[in-house]
This record gives sequence, structure tokens and C-alpha cells, in this order.
Amino acid sequence: MISFRTLLIVVLLITGFLQFFLMLGNIRSTTYDIQAFQLAPETIRSVKTIEDTVKTEQERDQAEDAVEHVYLFNEETAEHRSSLVTSIFDIIHDVREEISLKEEEVPIENKISQLREKLKDITESQSQLTFTNSQLQSLLETTEPSLKTAETFLVKEIKTMLEEPIRTESVALKRNEIETKIRQQNSIDEGILSSIIIIGRAAIMETEVLDEVRTEELILKAREEVEPTRILQGQIIVQEGELIDREVYRQLELLGLLNNQTSTKPVLGLAILVILQVAFMYILFNFSEMELQNKRKALFVTAIVYSFAIILMKVISLLSDQFDATIAFLYPTALATMLVRLLANEKAAVLVTVLTAASGGVIFHEGYSAVLQMDIVLYIIFGGLSSIYFMRSMEKRSHLLKACGIVSIFNLLFIAFYLLMSQSNYDLFELAFYTIAGIASGILSGALTMGLLPFFESAFGLLSTMRLIELSNPNHPLLKKLLTETPGTYHHSVMVANLAEAACEAIGADGLLARVGCYYHDIGKTQRPAFFIENQMSGINPHDHLPPERSAEIIIAHTTDGAKLLEKHKMPKEIVDIALQHHGTSTLKYFYHKAKEEGKEVDERVFSYPGPKPQTKEAAVISIADSVEAAVRSMKQPNSEKIQQLVHSIVQGRVQEHQFDECDVSIKELKTIEKVLCETLNGIFHSRIEYPKEG
Repeated sequence: MISFRTLLIVVLLITGFLQFFLMLGNIRSTTYDIQAFQLAPETIRSVKTIEDTVKTEQERDQAEDAVEHVYLFNEETAEHRSSLVTSIFDIIHDVREEISLKEEEVPIENKISQLREKLKDITESQSQLTFTNSQLQSLLETTEPSLKTAETFLVKEIKTMLEEPIRTESVALKRNEIETKIRQQNSIDEGILSSIIIIGRAAIMETEVLDEVRTEELILKAREEVEPTRILQGQIIVQEGELIDREVYRQLELLGLLNNQTSTKPVLGLAILVILQVAFMYILFNFSEMELQNKRKALFVTAIVYSFAIILMKVISLLSDQFDATIAFLYPTALATMLVRLLANEKAAVLVTVLTAASGGVIFHEGYSAVLQMDIVLYIIFGGLSSIYFMRSMEKRSHLLKACGIVSIFNLLFIAFYLLMSQSNYDLFELAFYTIAGIASGILSGALTMGLLPFFESAFGLLSTMRLIELSNPNHPLLKKLLTETPGTYHHSVMVANLAEAACEAIGADGLLARVGCYYHDIGKTQRPAFFIENQMSGINPHDHLPPERSAEIIIAHTTDGAKLLEKHKMPKEIVDIALQHHGTSTLKYFYHKAKEEGKEVDERVFSYPGPKPQTKEAAVISIADSVEAAVRSMKQPNSEKIQQLVHSIVQGRVQEHQFDECDVSIKELKTIEKVLCETLNGIFHSRIEYPKEG
């Protein structure tokens, strides 16, 4: 037998592939076989809202170009550059003075080398300051007044020029301007003119520097303020008969509306959605704490119901093209939820509701909607979740009908929201259709649930709440047989049911299953009613005239006889198991000791029930409650203390006999069961007030 995890993976893979291929046709959008510069065959609208990145970038570039750059004016530049010029002339003066102070004649080459060495630090830092030997020689040989005149003029002009804003792109122009002024100055000696021009041009630099940080901030702000250009969902791209120019063709291409565009993105997107849904179902069942057999059944039920819901939505979507109204509102929103809730559990029902809604959003997707048809998604979620809340109590079929009514109300409220938010005008026929659709969705949810429920119960041997409620009806043939043929046993079964139900609910077990199981647990006693003490109304006990072995055989047989009778009436396996297991493999001590007293060779197995031992918490609780009820009923003047001691001894006896070794009931739960049984029995056998006699 394959492991549950392997089975889970196989079932979910089959479900996922079925869902993928059913939904594949709903993600393919309409495309057009058209070329640029031809006439549009029809009016084409955008099927989605999408950003036109090309236009957005163009507009942002325009906004960036319109930003005025920020410059910083350096007021100290003029002072610094004039100081540079002064420093150059000071060095020239110093070298001239040093040479003049020497007594011997210094060769001109040495003078030039000395001056070049003195100017080295400045010329290396200023790329524009490059002098030839002849220019340096002229600076050394010119007259002092001529040099002083050139210095005074140059410092003044540079200071004046640099007090105005000069940007990088204007530096060359300003250098030409200073050169022109120098050339026009007649007071400057012709021999040093070229040197003065070099110094003047080198002294000119930008006084206004680009503030890159602030400018970048303004550019970013300008670009951010440009709203993205979007092609809106439903927007007309081109009217029928209009020329499809390059811009229109580009937009059609951007929207994926051309036949030459084969995009796999929607297929991959659908695959991811299906993988996500399958993953959630895997997590739900893989980490479920349900018993393995029940978990297998819940898995199959959930997968089949979910697949059925997908198929039903697909059928409705195929019919939707024939109608102007949104017939998706006819889908029974709570169908899958109700079935899974009744046949599996509430967690699975909630998950199926969400997964069905997501799938419905894709299947009922219309041409001009977004990725999902969100109105249908919310419609299914609200309808499904409302049914879960109002199905918490399912003691009668009327409760299911009530839940359907509630679902219809939620459907109508959501449809009202949808119609109001769409801000469209609807005629009377459309309003009537949507009203009928909302009500029909709720009614169909209940009707299909009630109709499909028996098929699932038969196919998977499931015991739903509705089925248990049907079995608890006193008009059931077996319960009628129990009441008429063994009234004492019937009363005993009802009392045990009250005890077992309360105890099961206290430990988180299925109280309704325990109650119904108790009704039928002693049905085997109807085969020989008079051999059981609760049915011996005449006071005659047949066991007084039988050997202990025969008496034990008759008493023990009521478990197997009951199981056969229940199977004959096609009762659920859970009920049959309770009839077989409620005595486990315990020993009929009365007849066992009676046989020993007669001095016979006694085989204890002859006086023991065949079992099996209780396999579930419900069977364990019924085993205890059955013995407790019979023992307390036989007590004389039972009180709280006696009941507590009796219940404790019975539970301990079962534990010592290892009757609970094959079920998952814990010691803590056994203590809880003891407490609840004592409280319930104290309520039944409470002391009564002794009323005074009349007269």
C-alpha cells in the first residue's frame, strides 16, 4: 500500500493538471493580424492598464532638459587668481634682484634656469603656464618700469574680470577677451607681450561652478513629478477605419494585441497559480492530524469537489458569451464549501473557498478586466465563507436550508455593491436577472449539496453530520426494533449516549458520532432480549439454569450479532466498529468466577470478548460510559462519593487490562472523561427533597 504522502502528491498532480488545462483557454487574449499603415478592421481597445514606458521616458527627458542647473559663485576666486599673478611677478622681481646683486656677470642660460626653477611650483600646478626660454629671458631683461606697468594692468584686469560669473563653457571666451585687452594695451613692452598674455590667460578660470548635488536633486524631482503615461483598460487605441501609424502600432505591440506576438507569460502565470494552489492543499493535508483513513477520504473528497467546481465554472464561462449580463453570478458560491465542510473539515472548506474564488477569477475573466475578475473572486469568497459560519450547527436539514438563505442574502448584498460601484444604468430586466442570479446561487448551493452528499457518502464510506442526524431519528427501523423488543436496552443506550456525548465533547472527540454509536451499540441484544438483565421485567433470569460457559457465550455474542445486523442494514463502518469494540477484549468476570467456583478447568479466553479493542477515542469513551451506566444503575442509594469511586475503578480497570492500547486516548483525557462522567451522573442521580406526607 502506497504511503499517504505519495498518494497526496499523485492526487494533487492530477488535480493540478486538470485545472491547468481547463483554465488554459481562459487566459488567451484576442489578437489582430494587422500591419502598420493599414486601416484598422475594427475599433480596438486596451484589454488592460499598462504603462507606456517609451512615452513616460520621453516626457521625463523633457522635464530633465527643462531643469535649470544650479551654480555656485566663488567670490574668493578673483582674489586668489590675482594673488597668483602677483606671486609670479614677485618671483620675477626676486630673481632679477638676486642677479643684479652679484658682482660677476651671470650667463643668460643660468638666469633663465634660475627663474624657471623658482617658477617650477606654480607652472607645474597651472597647466596653462608654459614659458619658452626666450619668454623668460625677455621677462628678465625688460626694464623694471615696463614690468611693473604690465603687472599693475594685468592684476587689475584679472580682478575685474573674475568678479563676474564665469562658467566652464565661457572660460575660453574670457581668456580670449583678456588676451585682446593685453594686446590693446600700448604701455606693455612688446618684448614681454607674449609672456604677459600667457600669464593673463592662465589666470582666467571659472568663478561659477555647477552644484552637481543640488542640480541632480532638481533633475530627480522633475523626473519623479512626471506621472507615468498609461494606456488605460478599455481605452480606444484606434477607431475602425483609422490608419494604424507607427505610434498606434507600437501601442498595439506593447499591449500584446498582435498575432506575431506569441507570449508564454500568461501560461507561466497560470502554471504558478496552479502550483500555489496545489502547494496549499499539500500543506493542509500533509500536516493534518486526522487519522490516516479519514485523511485519505478527506483528500479524495476535497480534490473531487474542487475539480467539479472548476468544471462547473468552465461550463458557465462557455455559456457567458451568449448573454450580455454577467451570468457568472449564477455560480453556486457555497457548493464546494458546503460539501467539503460536511464531508471533510472546516479548514479544508475555507481553503477550497479561497482556491475556488481565485480560479473563478481566471475562468470568468472578461476582455477588459484586470488579471483576475475580482468581482467574481469576492462574490465566491463572501458566499462560501458565510455558509461556513452558518453551518456550524447541522443537527437538522433545515439548518442547511437556513445556510442557503443566508448565502443568498450575502450574494444579493454583494451584487448590490457591484452594481452601485460600477456606476452604470441598468434597466429593470437586468436588475431582475441579477437579483434572481444571487438567490439562485444560494439555493443551488444547498440543493446540489443535498443532492450530491449521498453519492459521496456511498462512494467513500463517509459519515457526514447529516447522515448521523438521520441515523439518530427514533423512527429508524433498528431503533424501533430496539425500543419494542428490548425497552430496557433502549433506555440504557439513551443514558449511555448522554454520558458518552458529554465526555467526547470535553476531550475534542466527535460527540454526535458517540451519541449515535451508543444508540446502536447494543443492537445485538435484540437477538436474545431476555438474557440481558435490563430486559428481565418478570424477574426470571435464564442464566440461573445455564452453565457459565453458555451464559458467557450468549452475552459475548451480542457484539458480533450486533455488527452483523448493522452490516445487513448497510450502516456506516464507524457505527459497526463501535458495536464490535465497545467491550474490547474484556472478561465477563461474573461468569468466569462462577465457573471457577464450580471447580471446573477454566480457560479465560472462553469468557472474554473477541474484540477488537477500541480503535478510536469515541469507542473508548463508549466502552467506559457503557460500564459506568450499568454499574451506577445497579447501586443502592448512589451519591457523589460512591459514583466517583466507581467511575475511577472502572477506568483504572480498563487501563490495567490494556483496553486502550490501540487508540490514542491519553491519561489526561481519561481524567477529563472521569470528571465529566461524574458530573453528568451526579446530575442524573442527585438527591431529592423528601416532601412531607399529606394528612
